[in-house]
Amino acid sequence: MADMVDNRYKIVDQAMKKLGYEKSALLEVLHVAQETFGYLDKDALKFIAKRLKAPYSKVYGVATFYHRFTLKPQGKHTVVVCLGTACYIKGSKEILKALENRFAIKVSQTTNDNLVSLLSARCVGSCSIAPVMVCDNKTYGKLTLENTLEQMEEMLS
Repeated sequence: MADMVDNRYKIVDQAMKKLGYEKSALLEVLHVAQETFGYLDKDALKFIAKRLKAPYSKVYGVATFYHRFTLKPQGKHTVVVCLGTACYIKGSKEILKALENRFAIKVSQTTNDNLVSLLSARCVGSCSIAPVMVCDNKTYGKLTLENTLEQMEEMLS
């Protein structure tokens, strides 16, 4: 179990205290933990469950339900390809395949050198510029196979 000597746990605990250790604050607490740790590991989830007096299964269930949470450390760069209806119709599935091939990983994986994590999302809310990917929190739209790979090479250089 996590120990409170790690200042990151203190930050998460302060957020829970501010929210009154309410079970209803779980989603917000998970966001704080994700931001603080960079990902949600088993120890962090157990810590949150214990402090909120919530079943671990509920905390784990919420953490795995939402695509914004990750249970593994992410790469230096995070690439999220939208697979929502508008993006899918305009070729995001092919773009995702091209990125998988370029980095030799599957969606939800990180390259061996921890440089790139490749993720997908059901919708990123940018349908008017479909297909879309979000790289390090910057949105790129109206993608083609060619400009997607160019964007990636530019980001990595």
